[in-house]
This record gives sequence, C-alpha cells and structure tokens, in this order.
Amino acid sequence: MDWLRLWSLAILTLLSPLPLSLSSFTSGLFDDWCKLHGKAYSDSHERLHRLRVFEDNYAFVARHNALANSSYTLSLNAFADLTLHEFKASRLGLSAAPSQFHFRPPPEDSGPALRVPSLVDWRKTGAVTPVKDQGSCGACWAFSATGAMEGINKIVTGSLVSLSEQELVDCDRSYNSGCNGGLMDYAYEFVVKNHGIDTEEDYPFQGGDRSCNKEKLKRHVVTIDGYTDVPSNDEERLLKAVVAQPVSAGVCGSERTFQLYSKGIFTGPCSTSLDHAVLIVGYGSENGVDYWIIKNSWGRHWGMNGYMYMLRNSGSSEGVCGINMLASYPIKSGPNPPPPPPPGPTKCDIFTSCPQGETCCCTWRLLGICFSWKCCELESAVCCRDHRTCCPHDYPICDTRRKQCLKRTDNVTMVKGARKKDSFSWLDGWGSLLQVLNV
Repeated sequence: MDWLRLWSLAILTLLSPLPLSLSSFTSGLFDDWCKLHGKAYSDSHERLHRLRVFEDNYAFVARHNALANSSYTLSLNAFADLTLHEFKASRLGLSAAPSQFHFRPPPEDSGPALRVPSLVDWRKTGAVTPVKDQGSCGACWAFSATGAMEGINKIVTGSLVSLSEQELVDCDRSYNSGCNGGLMDYAYEFVVKNHGIDTEEDYPFQGGDRSCNKEKLKRHVVTIDGYTDVPSNDEERLLKAVVAQPVSAGVCGSERTFQLYSKGIFTGPCSTSLDHAVLIVGYGSENGVDYWIIKNSWGRHWGMNGYMYMLRNSGSSEGVCGINMLASYPIKSGPNPPPPPPPGPTKCDIFTSCPQGETCCCTWRLLGICFSWKCCELESAVCCRDHRTCCPHDYPICDTRRKQCLKRTDNVTMVKGARKKDSFSWLDGWGSLLQVLNV
C-alpha cells in the first residue's frame, strides 16, 4: 500500500486550488485512506462524520502545502479523521511542573570546553530504540523518559534495551497519573527509588492504565543514578546536553500543523503552552537552517517515520513550541546490576507446583484445606468458582456462564475471554486419588 500513500501525498502537495467537487474526490480518497490505515467505523453515521472531518483536514493540508515559503509539508496521516479537539484529548499528556517540583540544575561547566559538532544523530550510534506508539493513552511523558534512559544506558553499557512504559504508567503514581499525564523528572525519580526498571519485552505496553505488577516491579534490568534539568530557555546548554546523550523535552503538540506534520523543518506557528513530551535525539542543519531531531511516540505513520525536524536557533529563547523550556535527562555512570536468577516453579503446597509464571487454582477444598490443584496459564490470575477457569488479574470478574472475564471501569464494562487449561499439575499419589474422587 506504499504506492497509495505516496500517491495521496503527491496530490495533497501539488493540488491547488481545491477541486470543485471536493466531497466526491475526498470520498474516494477517504476509502483509500481507511484501507491504508486499517480504519473501520461502527455505523454509517460515524463513517459520515469521519468523512466530514477528513474533508476538513484535507482542505487544511492542501492550503498549507500550497504555500510557497513553508519549510515543511503536511499530509493526511494516521490522524486525519480526528478533529483537533479529539487529537488533543488522546495524544498528549505532559503535566506542567507543580509546586512540589524541585529543579535539579546541571553541574557547572568545568575542564576543557565541550566540543560541539555540527551534526549529532544518536540513531546512527545505536542509542535509540524503534519508534513506539502511545495510542490513545496520554503517557507521552513515560515514552520520553524511557527513551532518554534507553539512550544513556546504551552509551554507558553498550547495550540498547527497550524499557517498559507500562511499568511507569501502572506503578509510578506518587505524582504521575498514568494515561492522564505526567512529568519525565518524576519518572526518573521513580526509577531511582525503585532501584531500576523492567524491559518492554517483559512488561509490555497495553495502551491503558493497569494494576501495578509487583513482581515485575522487582525486576531491575536497567538502573540510573539520578537526573538533571537543563536550565529553562538556555538553548546553548540544551545543545551541549544533546551532544552527550538523548534528552527529554516538553513541547506544545496541540497545533493542527503538529497533528498533520509530514516532513521538513517544522517552524510553527505554535504556542509555548507545554502539553506534550518528546525525545531530542540529535540536531543538524539543512540549507543553512538549523533543526532538532525529534523522536515522537505516535507511531511510524506520523511525520518522517515517527520523527520531526524542528527549527533550532529560532531567535526565541523559549524555542519553537517551547522546546527550550522544560528539558531534562537521566544520569548514569556505572553498569546495571547482574540479572536475578530466573524464578522457579510456582509452589501450590508442599507437594504441588505449577510452571513458572502460572497461578495455582484450587479445584477441591475441604475444611479450608486444598486437596487438589490446577494450573492457570496466567500470572497472578484470579481463580473462578467453577474450578475450571481463571481470569487475568486486571479483568478479575468471572462470568463462567458466558466464559468471559470482566473489568468494570466507571460505567464501562470491558470483556475478555476466560482462560481454561485442562491439564493438572503433578501431584503425589494421595493427591491424585483425591483428584479422581473429585471428578
């Protein structure tokens, strides 16, 4: 489908003025766009509404791309069926520093002057993980923080490890609010106090708030020593920080041009009301125009495969979209702790165990003593009263009649299929007899 995307972008870039039969043209383009991005709508009314939003975004993109003096272009990207209000409600999530926030200044410059090269791109040295997607969870702060920790961990240890945003979303609740917003510095504080953070592979992103997994919280794969804040509105210090490592930064991401950005050096206009977090992974220049290299967390279908070039040396102390106002980075000086030994089987009682990562569920109990066990394939699961099924810990309500697991959040009931496993764990001879009697 790449040819279709290129074809659409070419039309948007070159077409001016707008076609007379806009609705007829965009209806077909909208169908192609839906196929490209795998979009489907619940009913005809919803589809019609999304088509109208798409048409409005199309007109906005075409008008912008017709400007002769713009240094960047827009496109009908993966967010072209969202109004700006909908986009702002689902894709941002940076919380401004409250009164309890304590600024941590960088150490004073000492020793020989730091050499500042004309180009830095931490992607080329392998210090940046692939672009991630926060979905409709407002956890940009977590993605920015893990990106900075991934970078400094690679620089110090030589190993690039993708870290868990979901652990921060679920467990970092002293000041941050999961999908409802947060701040990178608080994420760094959490990792320091927790003595490390787990990997993305072991604690993967789920796109929403979940209960904190206390067992995975103990898996301290990557550690940091602390963090430092770049002085606000000091672009020279920010540049020096990026020379040393990838840096977290707050920006204003709530502009329509930001939503539909495609390529080129983004110059705004945008406000300096910070509401989104990104990662600065380098800088460079193009035709005499300086820019930052921004890694976003909106997937690869936004911008230049998930990246943006943002104007640097704009003449404003705050920087374009306020990028110079709230930047910070983690500090790490030594290796990570040795990995813990792999956990053993889950003990049910002195005679019975389940494989690692599974849950013991009692199938026959007498006078408060369990005489027969069954293994649920899920970790920290809820055992259902039918003694045959189990549910994930974050979907703890068993509906055994429909074979569903339920989770009630506010007024919405979320559903998962119940899990069933007919094989029993090993038992001693007496336990096996009890199991047979139970059948």
